[in-house]
Amino acid sequence: MRKWLATQTMNFTGQLGAGIRYFDLRISTKPRDPDNELYFAHGLFSAKVNEGLEEINAFLTDHRKEVVFLDFNHFYGMQKYHHEKLVQMLKDIYGNKMCPAIFAQEVSLKYLWEKDYQVLVFYHSPVALEVPFLWPGQMMPAPWANTTDPEKLIQFLQASITERRKKGSFFISQVVLTPKASTVVKGVASGLRETITERALPAMMQWVSTQKPGESGINIVTADFVELGDFISTVIKLNYVFDEGEANT
Repeated sequence: MRKWLATQTMNFTGQLGAGIRYFDLRISTKPRDPDNELYFAHGLFSAKVNEGLEEINAFLTDHRKEVVFLDFNHFYGMQKYHHEKLVQMLKDIYGNKMCPAIFAQEVSLKYLWEKDYQVLVFYHSPVALEVPFLWPGQMMPAPWANTTDPEKLIQFLQASITERRKKGSFFISQVVLTPKASTVVKGVASGLRETITERALPAMMQWVSTQKPGESGINIVTADFVELGDFISTVIKLNYVFDEGEANT
């Protein structure tokens, strides 16, 4: 099942070096774990959370003008003390690098550089309301198409972007296809990457390449196996596309 549950092959350092600046993070405890460790999880347990966060911090320390978005959007088996442990971990590792929650429209690279902020932490739990450096999860909506059909995915992504104008927040376009149980059974030996992601990549990349950033356009783009094709370079190039009438830089 690992082939179907793993959605990336690169670690944090590899993804950061390649240009990734947003991370979809799902946190879990392990049953009967006497140490109450926290783990990244996606069906299976992955690395310890503190190790991954330290890895990201090492990159940020070496690259003082880089900014990352950490989106803690699923929690499994976590009690109040687990959340308290995670919040303290974030404080200990990132400290003053974390940008307190403000209006999304106020956040720019210029603002972040002036304040020496490098980390925005989004936390999809009521805990976020109690901690100044945790941005409420609703400020990072990520509509999920839940389909294996590339055409339906693209229709969903386009409709979601149009809807974004009402939200006044950050916004994620998940360029991700989700396998059904029958798909997994048929391709049990191959896995998510080969059975779905690679085959659908051309159509998905065509859609991404035609998007524009801005208030009525694309914002954050996520995908499985980000090293495939030209995904990273295509998304980065979108930063240099401006609405008609604005100067190119």
